[in-house]
Amino acid sequence: MTPVDERPGLAATGPNSSIAGPNPTSAADHPVASRSARLFVVLAAFLVSNALIAEFVGVKIFALEPTLGVSPLNWNLFGQSGSLSFTSGVLLWPFVFLMTDIINEYFGRRGVRFISWLTVLLIVYGFLAAYAAISLTPAGFWVAVNNDRGVPDMQAAFANIFGQGMWTIAGSVTAFLIGQLIDVAVFHRIRLLTGERWIWLRATGSTAVSQLVDSFVVLYIAFVLGPQQWPMSLFLAVATVNYGYKLLMAFLLIPLIYLTRRLIRGYLGSDVSERLQAAARASG
Repeated sequence: MTPVDERPGLAATGPNSSIAGPNPTSAADHPVASRSARLFVVLAAFLVSNALIAEFVGVKIFALEPTLGVSPLNWNLFGQSGSLSFTSGVLLWPFVFLMTDIINEYFGRRGVRFISWLTVLLIVYGFLAAYAAISLTPAGFWVAVNNDRGVPDMQAAFANIFGQGMWTIAGSVTAFLIGQLIDVAVFHRIRLLTGERWIWLRATGSTAVSQLVDSFVVLYIAFVLGPQQWPMSLFLAVATVNYGYKLLMAFLLIPLIYLTRRLIRGYLGSDVSERLQAAARASG
């Protein structure tokens, strides 16, 4: 990232400065004193939080049609048929894509790559923490504490919810990282061709390409190479449905992209916003 200092003019300092205190510029020179730095922290935190939560809530599979109160569609693809079932994580991944595009827009390749690698490390850290918690010997009273609520063994429930299989974790992390690296490359290629026009095209186009890879890679590693050994027809059908959902969400989020960009421009100011975009464009 190319640092951009958008702080208002600072009072002169030095031996004859009238500002009291041993270090009058310390507050203004703080690493998060600039609005651009705070913006990156907020965007990165939101991306990481959504990715981590999506990984852990993704163990729940929900049926889309009953959730929306409509009859099952009974889709038929590659010889497979059924209702539209998704992991709960798909509710949050579109916001990860949105944050990726916004970071791309203002902080360029280096910003996206940095936060993508950080996210992968934190996801792995989260799963290691979960496995460590599962391995702890449960208190005797806690195991049956929710028996009257239909959970006879809390330890088994805890282990099943948080103890995702290693193939699932490997597939998810690999697909996320590959998808992010493809996203940033396609985003900047489109930006190079169109300039600052059509942010919807570079944001949606990069998501469409990256998630095509992500949707197929994660399922292939987790369920074809993994112990479940899905047949190729089932893999292709489920991956296609998942990609269709992500592509639809990419288009539905276009208004939110413009709204977020407008809010950022108002927060940073036009001059700083344009300088950040120019620096991000140059880094691509």
